[in-house]
Amino acid sequence: MDRSSHARSRRFAPAVALAAAAALTLAGCSSSSGGKKADEESDSGGASAGKANTPRMTVALVTHQAPGDTFWDIVRKGAQAAADKDNVKLVYSADPNAGNQANLVQNAIDQKVDGIAVTLAKPDALRSVLGKAEKAGIPVVGLNSGLADWKKLGLMEFFGQDESVAGEALGKRLNEDGAKKAVCVIHEQGNVGLTQRCEGVKKTFEGSIENLYVNGTDMPSVKSTITAKLKQDGGIDHLITLGAPFAMTAVQAVDESGSEAKVATFDLNKELTGAIEKGDIEFAVDQQPYLQGYLAVDGLWLYKNNGNYSGGGEQPVLTGPAFVDKTNVKAVAEFASKGTR
Repeated sequence: MDRSSHARSRRFAPAVALAAAAALTLAGCSSSSGGKKADEESDSGGASAGKANTPRMTVALVTHQAPGDTFWDIVRKGAQAAADKDNVKLVYSADPNAGNQANLVQNAIDQKVDGIAVTLAKPDALRSVLGKAEKAGIPVVGLNSGLADWKKLGLMEFFGQDESVAGEALGKRLNEDGAKKAVCVIHEQGNVGLTQRCEGVKKTFEGSIENLYVNGTDMPSVKSTITAKLKQDGGIDHLITLGAPFAMTAVQAVDESGSEAKVATFDLNKELTGAIEKGDIEFAVDQQPYLQGYLAVDGLWLYKNNGNYSGGGEQPVLTGPAFVDKTNVKAVAEFASKGTR
């Protein structure tokens, strides 16, 4: 049955019980070029235990990663762990420019890969090329960005966080912390997921909030823009950033400006968990990027080898949101230190 036929009948397909997630600890990380070939696996010491013996397949993971954004390192590690377990060659590419990202998807189609996992930060720009993937019979799943659009664009599955719900949860947390005036720092204009986060915060936050746009590809500029804003308005008591590297930069801006504003953020990395432990950052909203990458690759493998659809092809598989603060950061930090949270 081709991709189009599956798309028409997916509402009747059984939902996947994501038992594969239980195998996370069995898989390690390797280079972005994919796992070892079957004939390279060693039979000694149980090295291949828990790994698939299904035919080798190639999966393209195409994201909107900007240069230097370490968030995507965690996504890739999850994707690579699933690839190693499932006998998948993983081919990773990324570009924050939507047109360029569409070209990368086209490259994957031209290479006749067995599956594509893609982020939909700017979904309209990918509409045409995703249609070409469907016509070519290549299954496509979404991850991270595009929860509102994955079904409209004909994708089989989606793994990620409802950004609006995550933003609303953060807004409620600000109320609990007594915040009165906040700034939501958006590091990429046009990214629908980032906009949804800030809109979600605004929906539930009882204080005043405004958006501050910064150039996320230029961290010195990010710091200077935030610093200037804090100096201009001494009433700001909370900065909300939308990624871990920007949170760390916001902490520097608070110090340089002499502000007493607190920093909260979306997303985690190793440095951020340390900052939460020290009290430099109040809390983070974790969407589990490792899990997003892992489930996207594993979902394509399950589809090819067992005809499964996570969420039955009708509902997304949510990986967040969850709060990480001083009360639970030590447990999370153990995994963040390995670059997997």
